Amino acid sequence: MPDTSWLDLLPELWTALGQTLTMLSIGLSAAVLLGGPLGVLLFLVSNGQPLQNRFAAAVLGWFVNTVRSFPFIILLVALVPLTRIIAGTSIGPLAASVPLSCAAIPYFARLVEQQLRDVPRGVIEAAHAMGASELQIVLRVLLVEARSGLVLALTVLAISFLSYSAVAGVVGGGGIGDLAIRYGYYRFETDMMIATVVLLVFIVQLIQFAGARLARRLDKR
Repeated sequence: MPDTSWLDLLPELWTALGQTLTMLSIGLSAAVLLGGPLGVLLFLVSNGQPLQNRFAAAVLGWFVNTVRSFPFIILLVALVPLTRIIAGTSIGPLAASVPLSCAAIPYFARLVEQQLRDVPRGVIEAAHAMGASELQIVLRVLLVEARSGLVLALTVLAISFLSYSAVAGVVGGGGIGDLAIRYGYYRFETDMMIATVVLLVFIVQLIQFAGARLARRLDKR
């Protein structure tokens, strides 16, 4: 039987791209909405910070490090029961978004903590001297001063989790990874494998370009 032309598979390739972007958008949204505040909290309770709390820092650090220590493929399988509860199924892009989100939250939290540590301490002390509250310092000083670095951190996260979404496709998550395995590996259709690789490279380059450009615009130093 002749190989299927990748031109004939353009509709399926388009669908796979939509599934990948769905997984990526859900995972990144969870990272920003939950991982961002977690990263801020990690910073505030660490040694030398206004809300220093060794117990809280130890517990939060243990949680973040534990989740990050799992290889994604193992985390994906381990979270199947939770995935079924949340998504109602263990296959498909929405189901794959559950472990992606669980992995993205602590990953981004640690990146946020690192970026906040790079904020000059003198800026924080000046805000304290002017009578700013901790919430005001977080919103108007820390996040503003670190915004360029946070954009770059989110860019790194997006590129990393694009590859994670491809792994999720291998075990039934759909997306570009699933398409590459079904046609490029099982059917030995090299042109389809090349098409998916080129598409992934293009997406990575686009994310990196957009993230770097936005970070330069936000960097006022």
